[in-house]
Amino acid sequence: MPPTQDNSPFPVGPQSDGAMAHTPPKLPEPVRSDVPPAAPAKKKKGRNKLVLLAVAAVVVACGAYGAGLLMNHADVPKGTTVLGVDIGGGTRDEAVKKLDDALGARVTKPLKLSVDGETVTLKPDQAGLTLDSQATVRAAAGSDYNPVTVIGSLLGNQRVVEPDMPVDEEKLAAALERAAGGSGSAQDGTVKFLPGKAVPVYGKVGKGIDPDASTTAVAQAYKKQVETGSAGAVQVPVTTRKPTVSKAEVDKFMTRFAKPAMSANVTIKAGGREIPFGPARSLPKILEARATDHGTLQPYYNLEELKKLYGNVFDGVLIQRGTGDKTPVQPTDVAGAMNKALVGKTPAERVGVIETNAD
Repeated sequence: MPPTQDNSPFPVGPQSDGAMAHTPPKLPEPVRSDVPPAAPAKKKKGRNKLVLLAVAAVVVACGAYGAGLLMNHADVPKGTTVLGVDIGGGTRDEAVKKLDDALGARVTKPLKLSVDGETVTLKPDQAGLTLDSQATVRAAAGSDYNPVTVIGSLLGNQRVVEPDMPVDEEKLAAALERAAGGSGSAQDGTVKFLPGKAVPVYGKVGKGIDPDASTTAVAQAYKKQVETGSAGAVQVPVTTRKPTVSKAEVDKFMTRFAKPAMSANVTIKAGGREIPFGPARSLPKILEARATDHGTLQPYYNLEELKKLYGNVFDGVLIQRGTGDKTPVQPTDVAGAMNKALVGKTPAERVGVIETNAD
């Protein structure tokens, strides 16, 4: 019995009358010779132009930078200004002169201060306020290799330099105290030396300048005045103040120094020469009482006035100093001898001798 179709090891496909048909693979289409080849991509002309422009800009910038360096070889670069004054294009000495010529009058012009409704003046040179022209020019001098600055100098651009304006705050505070001494209602204890007598002046609570705030306000106003020529009246801050020198300290100074000093003449001798100073005329011109930081009073001598009073009395008298040198008598020597004599009680004690140690 022949095997059945179900037992065949081969898969059963569709039946046909003859042999199974064979389908040949499809061959690629033949290349046509009448089709032109694809054109190559065109180069982007815009990009090349940008590159050329960039290169040209760099070349121009380098040329301008080089030209700026060659043309601006002064100590102080061209276009340098200080407080609006052009000091560039020359030497340091020329720059200092330009600055001083332009601002000199403003630097020394007194400031006007308003203290508790009263107007007083303040001289900058006596208050630690100044414009340091030399230091300012030193800071402005030297080549600036910054490309922006160098090229800018060719175009007329300015190089602004801040002025060097140091402030001696201690000196300024003292000057403010002196300038505002007659302003405000606060009063410190002191002693005044008048012809023939010493007078106690007791302090009182009141308004006075605020030292910290005042120094800042005045320093800023001074800079404005130097820059513009005017700062107007400077409002000096005030505060409630108590006397730093007490009534007890005033009385103590009167007893230990002021009354004895004004009780009689004193005589100063040196090298065989001598000169008297009396309470009626000379001593009130020489003597002052000044407060210390600790609230005490100490005698102060007006050396300039003292020199006028003794004049040429000690001319030719030499003092041998600790260094071995021999030098003329100075006002400080006279004041030193006077300081001891003024508290003397007897005529002999009221003679001050300047030791010369001269041969």
